[in-house]
Amino acid sequence: MLHEALLLLFRNRPTLAAELLRDVFHLPLPSFSGAQIVSADLTEVTPAEHRSDLVILFHHEGASLAVVIEAQLHRDPAKRYSWPVYVAGVRARYRCPALLLVVTIDPATAAWCATPIDLGHPGHTLTPLVLRPEVVPIVADVELARTLPELAVLSAMAHGQSDAGEAIGKAFLTAAAIVDLDGIDPERSSIYADLVVAFLNEAARRSLEAMMKGGYVYQTELVGNWVKKGLEEGLQQGRQQGLQQGLQQGLQQGLQQGLREGILQGRAQDVIAILESRGLSIPPEVRARVLTSTDLAELDHWIRRAAVVADALDLLAPSSL
Repeated sequence: MLHEALLLLFRNRPTLAAELLRDVFHLPLPSFSGAQIVSADLTEVTPAEHRSDLVILFHHEGASLAVVIEAQLHRDPAKRYSWPVYVAGVRARYRCPALLLVVTIDPATAAWCATPIDLGHPGHTLTPLVLRPEVVPIVADVELARTLPELAVLSAMAHGQSDAGEAIGKAFLTAAAIVDLDGIDPERSSIYADLVVAFLNEAARRSLEAMMKGGYVYQTELVGNWVKKGLEEGLQQGRQQGLQQGLQQGLQQGLQQGLREGILQGRAQDVIAILESRGLSIPPEVRARVLTSTDLAELDHWIRRAAVVADALDLLAPSSL
């Protein structure tokens, strides 16, 4: 769902790719009068099956620039080999410059994606353009959220768990409630609102729900079910972690208790051994009292006493404690 949500923003607004390349990466872009989603199937130009997530073609009296969009949620070593194929294949098909833009909301994954890919040929290295969470603008302005709703959703995905989450959510929901989002139909607006709320931190969600009568209700079954499934999986994972933690704590406590009992038994046996080595008769009540003691200090005291008492009964005399 997260993978598809990231791609949805670019499918709905192809120019979002150009806006990010220009404003975030500060790349000079060729002039274009239109942008369209084109086939991501590159089997016609490569011998093996290769399909990127999304390809956007910017054109002005012919192809001007092709941008390969890849939504990446985790490390995938195979991408180090397929990404260069995507770029070369798109460049060959549309006879124009081609760029690779990788989108992720995980900082560790972003760092891995940004590692240059050495193609082996001298001077040929592909360094992916990675839209890291920290470079995504924070859209906390109502008017900006209205005119660039996809960027606002992306902002919630990147910064929703931070302190800016509440401001981002408030700006988007205010824009959606007061005026129509720029060029967005009601169904798409509902999906966007659900996605924004889904990615906010708990405190931000509670704050926004306090502003609404009855709280926020997910408007689309797709996102609502995804959030519900995520909560259920989170609860299940929490139970499993709790069980594992409980077992680990139980094992540690068991080991500690076993070690203590072993020490106690060792001390008690030392007391008995000293008395027996001195040839003293040990009454049953003395033996039982020594072997069942759970006080290390008491047993250590009895070890010292066992070496000097004339009778084993004197070991338990009150004066000896």
